[in-house]
Amino acid sequence: MTSPLTHPAPQGRWTPRLWGTLLVLCAAMFLDALDVSMVGVALPSIGSELDLSTSTLQWIVSGYILGYGGLLLLGGRTADLLGRRQVFLVALAVFALASLLGGLVDSGPLLIASRFIKGLSAAFTAPAGLSIITTTFAEGPLRNRALSIYTTCAATGFSMGLVLSGLLTEASWRLTMLLPAPIAVVALFAGLKLIPRSEREKDHRGYDIPGAILGTASMLLLVFTVVQAPEAGWGSARTLLSFLAVAVLLTVFVGVERRSPSPLIRLGVLRSGSQIRAQLGAMAFFGSYVGFQFLVTLYMQSLLGWSALHTALAFLPAGALVALSSTKVGAIVDRFGTPRLIATGFALMVVGYALFLRVDLDPVYAAVILPTMLLIGAACALVFPSLNIQATNGVDDHEQGMVSGLLNTSVQVGGAIFLAVVTAVVTANSSEGSSPQDVLDSYRPGLMVVTGIAFVGLLITLPGLRTRRPQESVVVAQSVRKAADSESERVAVRD
Repeated sequence: MTSPLTHPAPQGRWTPRLWGTLLVLCAAMFLDALDVSMVGVALPSIGSELDLSTSTLQWIVSGYILGYGGLLLLGGRTADLLGRRQVFLVALAVFALASLLGGLVDSGPLLIASRFIKGLSAAFTAPAGLSIITTTFAEGPLRNRALSIYTTCAATGFSMGLVLSGLLTEASWRLTMLLPAPIAVVALFAGLKLIPRSEREKDHRGYDIPGAILGTASMLLLVFTVVQAPEAGWGSARTLLSFLAVAVLLTVFVGVERRSPSPLIRLGVLRSGSQIRAQLGAMAFFGSYVGFQFLVTLYMQSLLGWSALHTALAFLPAGALVALSSTKVGAIVDRFGTPRLIATGFALMVVGYALFLRVDLDPVYAAVILPTMLLIGAACALVFPSLNIQATNGVDDHEQGMVSGLLNTSVQVGGAIFLAVVTAVVTANSSEGSSPQDVLDSYRPGLMVVTGIAFVGLLITLPGLRTRRPQESVVVAQSVRKAADSESERVAVRD
C-alpha cells in the first residue's frame, strides 16, 4: 500500500488520518514509558500484599527489562519481514492482555511472568512503531516533526507515570498494573482503522533463524547478567562466566550475520560514523538518566522523607519542559542538525548532574534541585528526538525496523548496564549503621559516575560536529520542486 506521504501535502500539512496514525503510535510509546515508571513506586505495596521478598520484588522490574531488552533486535527485524502494521497491532493486543493479567494475579511468579510478557510485547511495538513513522513520514522536516512528537510522548509518559503511580498506589497497586490495559485497547481499535497497511519485505532470502536465536540469547543473557551482577557480585565466578558466555554468543552471532543472506542485523549499517554515534549516544543518554533518577529517588524518599507523590512532583518540571517543547524540536533540528543538538543536550546534562552534587540534607528546592531538573528537561527535549532522527535518516525503508530495534536495544542495554554500575559504586561506598550524612556521601560517587557517563556521551558526539550537515530541511521541498521543474520542461518541449 502506498504511504500517505508518497505525495507530500502542501507546506507539510498533515491529513487527519496522518495525525490519527501518529497519535496511535504515540499512545503505544507513552504506555511503554508509563508502565516502566509506574511500577517502581508501587513495589512496597506489592511486596506487602503478596508477601514477596526484596529479591522477588526486583524481578517485577527486571522481568520487564529482560523481555524488552532481550528481544528488541528480533522485534525490529520481524517488523521488516512480516509487516510493521501486523506486528505492531498483535504486540499491542498482547500488551493489553498482559496488563490485565498483572492487575488480577495473586502470586509473585505470575506477576513476574506478566511483566516479562509485557516487556516482550513492548520489544515488538517499539521498533515497529518507530519504523512505521520513518516509512510513513518522508525524511526531512515532516519526519523530524513526527519523531519529535513521538519521542516526547515517551518522556511525558515516564513523567506522568511517576505522578499517577503516587496517586493510584494510595488506592491499590493493582490500578497501576490495570491502567495501561484500557488505553492499549483503545489504541488497538484506532490502529486497526488508521495505521496504513505495510507490505512484507520483498525479495528477502529467507529467515535468519540462527541469527535470531543467537541474537536473542546473547541479549537475554547480557541483560540477565547485568541485572543480577550487583546481587551475585561483579567479581563472582557466576558473573564472570556469564559475561564470557555473552562474549562467545556475540562472536558467533557476528560470524553468522556476516555470512547470512538475510541477516538479523546488516553489519554494514554500523560502518556509518553517524549511526555508531547515535547508538553509543543512546546508551550514554539513557544510562546516565536512569542512574540519576535512581539515586535522586532514594535521596528524596529515604533521606528527605518525601512521599512518592512529592518525589514525582519534584521531577515534573523536567517532563513538563519536554512536553511543551514537543512541537518545536523538529524545526530546531531542521535548522541546526542533529549533531549540534545532541552535543548541546549532553552539555546541559553534564552541567545539570554536576549542579546536583551541591545537595545536602536540607535543600531549598527552587535554588538547588529545580535548576538541575530544568537543565535535564531541556537536554531530554534536544537529545532523545535527535538520536532517533540521526539513527533512522538515510536508512532504506526495508531496514527501518532493524535500525529501530537496534536503537531501542542500545537504550535498554545502556540503562541496565549503567544503572548496575551506579548501584555498585554506591554500595561500595556505603556501610551498615551509617548516619544520614554518611548515606548522602555514599550517593555522591554515584552522582559523579552519572556525570561522567553524560560527559562521555558528549565526547562521543563531538566528532559529528566536524562533518558537514546535510540539508535535511529541504529534502522534501527539493524533491517536489524537481518534479515540478521536470513537468514544466516536458510542457515546454511539447509546446
